[in-house]
Amino acid sequence: MSRTTVKSFLGLLLAIAVILTAAPGQAHTLRVADGTYVDFFELIEELRGVRLVFMGEMHDNEGHHRAQLQVIRALKEAGAPVVVGLEMIRRENQGALDLWVSGKMSEENFLKVYRQNWAMWPVYRDIFQYARQEKVPLLGLNLSREITQQVARNGFSSLSPHQMGELPMVRCDVDDRYQEFIRRSLGGHAQNGTQFLHFCEAQLLWDNVMAQTLLDYLDRHPDAIIVVLAGSGHAWKHGIPEQIRRRREVEMRVLLPEVPGRIDPGNITTAEADYLLQGVEEAPLH
Repeated sequence: MSRTTVKSFLGLLLAIAVILTAAPGQAHTLRVADGTYVDFFELIEELRGVRLVFMGEMHDNEGHHRAQLQVIRALKEAGAPVVVGLEMIRRENQGALDLWVSGKMSEENFLKVYRQNWAMWPVYRDIFQYARQEKVPLLGLNLSREITQQVARNGFSSLSPHQMGELPMVRCDVDDRYQEFIRRSLGGHAQNGTQFLHFCEAQLLWDNVMAQTLLDYLDRHPDAIIVVLAGSGHAWKHGIPEQIRRRREVEMRVLLPEVPGRIDPGNITTAEADYLLQGVEEAPLH
């Protein structure tokens, strides 16, 4: 039996063992395409060959961020030129991210910038500290909060020529699944046609800007693998990845954490994600 055959056979046995031994509360990874579980090392090997890895999150869920860090660390230790893309930091603050990673900005000073962008530092801190320690580049993806809020209230057409600058033109051009997500986000206001349209435009502007920022970075760093940390509504294939796909063909994968009743084995397909991370709230991936 050849070495390759032996390796494949052992890999199959390991995959079967994962399926048979995975217990409630134990973290494991479902490959959506074929409904099988993959071990963590196999997952990392599959991710090493792509350019963009989208990892969704519920922003306040510590387990989701622990899984993100685990993937970032594993790719880095495997020798991949990993970069971390951040929904939570605006592009205008890229300078502060660079200073942080280089060790030239104290945590106290960096926190002043961070808190102008986002909240919940304790659940994100380990990721930022790891990037600083290992000199992993951090990439701010977001645009001005004032612009997204204005578009959500009054629509994209309300922006002045100065505000538009080099922003991509957007319109509410989404499929039924994304429309459902937007209506759910709006809650009781979902049936207001104008409000829905404006919120949809804000969501699409957000996705478009992040998509273009990622592609621009890949153009400048053709060997990079960017692990994108974003809310699951932006990270799933209908979000930022769809805007990437509309621009060009890029090898990418989407990992979403399980959210019972919303994102789980019963309702997820390859139209939403490539992998489902289960049980990451309490345990590391296996």
